[in-house]
Amino acid sequence: MIEVQVLTPDDWGLWRRLRRVALGESAGAFGATLAQWSGAGDTEERWRARLSEVPVNLVLRWDGVEAGMVSSYPCDDGAVELISMWVAPFARGHGVGDAAVNFIVARAHPCDVVLSVKSGNAPAIGLYRRHGFLDAGPSPDDPTERLMRYQPVRAQATT
Repeated sequence: MIEVQVLTPDDWGLWRRLRRVALGESAGAFGATLAQWSGAGDTEERWRARLSEVPVNLVLRWDGVEAGMVSSYPCDDGAVELISMWVAPFARGHGVGDAAVNFIVARAHPCDVVLSVKSGNAPAIGLYRRHGFLDAGPSPDDPTERLMRYQPVRAQATT
């Protein structure tokens, strides 16, 4: 069973713990590094600010164990950007990633959802494609990433 917890800034310790594991385990998948969130960068104030500045932050549990995380925020063009997606190795292939994407897409509806993914991350690209995301070209932020976009089916106006 997969459970989704929506976090608040008071959950900064949980987010910190999982994010640091994610940055260590899947270092090449993120734009941020563990080093940037360690040492002087590892403060309660900074973690709380991250959870305050990004409006949607989720932790997913698989059979009661913390197994993944994802965030999203609104873009200037009206889309929603999915960021900071990670699933623990023990939970991959068990629907945790699907649940994370489904939650973000449902919450964003009827807006488009965009994300950037490392070009070589075939499992993540496959996950996003299964959910209807299409390649939208190179990421404007990182030449090693692809931009992907999900466009929900919208009701057509009748004339």
